[in-house]
Amino acid sequence: MMLKWIPLLPLIGFTINGFWYALIQCRPGAKKAGAGIPGLIATTMIFLSFLISLRVFFYLKGQPEDARLVEEHLFSWMKVGDFNLEMALRIDSLSTLFTLVITGVGTLIHLYSIGYMGHDATPGKFFAYLNLFCFAMLMLVMGSSLPILFLGWEGVGLCSYLLIGYWYQDTEKASAGKKAFIANRVGDFGFILGMFLIYTHFGTLEFGKITELLGKSEFTTLLNPTAVTATCLLLFLGCTGKSAQIPLYVWLPDAMAGPTPVSALIHAATMVTSGIYMLARLNLLFSLSHTAMTVIAVIGALTALLAATIAIAQNDIKKVLAYSTVSQLGYMFLACGVGAYGAGVFHVITHAFFKALMFLGAGSVIHGMHEEQDIMKMGGLKSKMPVTFVTFLVGWIAISGIPPFAGFFSKDEILWNTFAGPHASKFLWAIGLFTAMLTAFYMTRMFYLTFMGTPRFNEAAMGANGHGHHDDHGHDHGHSDDHGHGHGPKGVHESPALMTIPLVVLAVLSIVGGFIGIPHHSWLEHWLEPVIPGHAEGAFSVGETGELVLMIVSVLAAAGAIAYAWKTYTNLKSAEARKKKHAKLHEALENKWYVDEAYEATFIQPIYELSVKLWKGFDVGVIDRIVLGFGRVSQWTGQAARTLQTGSIQVYAIMLLFGLVMTLAYLIKGFM
Repeated sequence: MMLKWIPLLPLIGFTINGFWYALIQCRPGAKKAGAGIPGLIATTMIFLSFLISLRVFFYLKGQPEDARLVEEHLFSWMKVGDFNLEMALRIDSLSTLFTLVITGVGTLIHLYSIGYMGHDATPGKFFAYLNLFCFAMLMLVMGSSLPILFLGWEGVGLCSYLLIGYWYQDTEKASAGKKAFIANRVGDFGFILGMFLIYTHFGTLEFGKITELLGKSEFTTLLNPTAVTATCLLLFLGCTGKSAQIPLYVWLPDAMAGPTPVSALIHAATMVTSGIYMLARLNLLFSLSHTAMTVIAVIGALTALLAATIAIAQNDIKKVLAYSTVSQLGYMFLACGVGAYGAGVFHVITHAFFKALMFLGAGSVIHGMHEEQDIMKMGGLKSKMPVTFVTFLVGWIAISGIPPFAGFFSKDEILWNTFAGPHASKFLWAIGLFTAMLTAFYMTRMFYLTFMGTPRFNEAAMGANGHGHHDDHGHDHGHSDDHGHGHGPKGVHESPALMTIPLVVLAVLSIVGGFIGIPHHSWLEHWLEPVIPGHAEGAFSVGETGELVLMIVSVLAAAGAIAYAWKTYTNLKSAEARKKKHAKLHEALENKWYVDEAYEATFIQPIYELSVKLWKGFDVGVIDRIVLGFGRVSQWTGQAARTLQTGSIQVYAIMLLFGLVMTLAYLIKGFM
């Protein structure tokens, strides 16, 4: 089935662009190259991966339900005693969905990037990183065992660091990359411990064997419940890092410092959903621990609520989308925590469509506004950027949960399972519903302030200067002011076709994507049955009438929030008056509930101060003194020995005679 070519093709693209960058672009005096050639290479490779993924999907679709599995052995990776780990790829009904999303949405983002990074100084490096990320993400979802998944897990973490800090000459952007890397390392430590416990209790790390053992009641009854809970919670700690949940979510909003295509690829469609993939893959294990499931559901719900409240007060268009991503990821974990793994995967797919659309749409706005990211300085872009406006409109309606757009179906499925599923919680459902209202509110706020109303920018000044401010890309990073889009001295304008075509495709997917999971006729639920059995979803406590009522309630709640936000921001003076009335609350939301400051005071600063004390007290005071002491002893010994080296033959003769006499005396004494 050529499985190996799905991840291998992006790896080849990385190699070609990497060498092209290293051998040509890095040479002193090398001419500035456009993004056309490296972009075409990278886009072609990921598109070919998409075609192969599509072929594998249709092959599996033609197989009986219990035969939807393809494995391909590559080579023996590790063999230590009885432990033998094969490098093998595994595609089934779950992983094939993820490969389609990664390669399909990835292709559109690569294509968009050709226009967006038009005259960047190092396009070869940028597209090499994008391809390497796709390779790592594909290994994550295609690996046949936990170590291979972890290989991809660490790979996407590395690529995230490289892409977030792509313009590393800017201290803020470099710091954002380091923050993402360190936060993920904290979570990955839990992942490693979780893998260790799985091997200790299962004797294997291969998904096929783990699933087989979990399907045997005689085996599961012998498992220690405490050990199962500990394993699940440690694995979930890894998810909180990679998928930005409380307490490790703080890296994702700062990650918006990277180029906008990076935000769309890594932080909307792929990397941040890897935690959901792992939970869905090991759903039989997590379902054995009610405690772990409860923790996952509660953390997911609280993360969704916390991020949604923060998004209300953000003015940076990418920051609003960043906190929206954190919130939507919380929704996905809420679904998994209440046993609705299929609903979580469903939301992964729909979210990939509409959130990638909105990130790329935001990039189009930033491009057209000459680097402006503050939505308070926009407005009236509806007529200036018609394609971006219409596609962004689709994304806004989809994420707000209005039927029949994609976000409605997946969001409603999660709320329904939370209210009436086997692990139902009315309290968590209320949090989920309130979060959905907040989502509709802040997304309407962002949409209205960006596209509607009267312009709040000086287009003449923009045209004269050729740029706005340089908050995101305009610093001297070896590229031109406007990411090198080359739009010259003119005002606000629509983006080129290379950027708008992906927007149109994603908009269509955001409209029709939800129909794969229509309630009671869900193709997706049936498709995932071999990996996520029906009993994992469980029976519902409320009938179809109750489901319809809850659906109407959620739609009315979202519609009410949209109407309220629209009315509020139609009159900006009134909105400003309300902000002043609740100034302290708004300040807390604008400053992200001071979580970063709390982490700084609680963890970062004490660790820094301890490190300084250890450095001065132990490293400098003990280690350095010991090392320098050995040096001084050697120096003193050499100086003392040097006094014997006088250069006088008479002295050397006397010393030789003295040594001879002492030797003879010792020998004579030995014979006596």
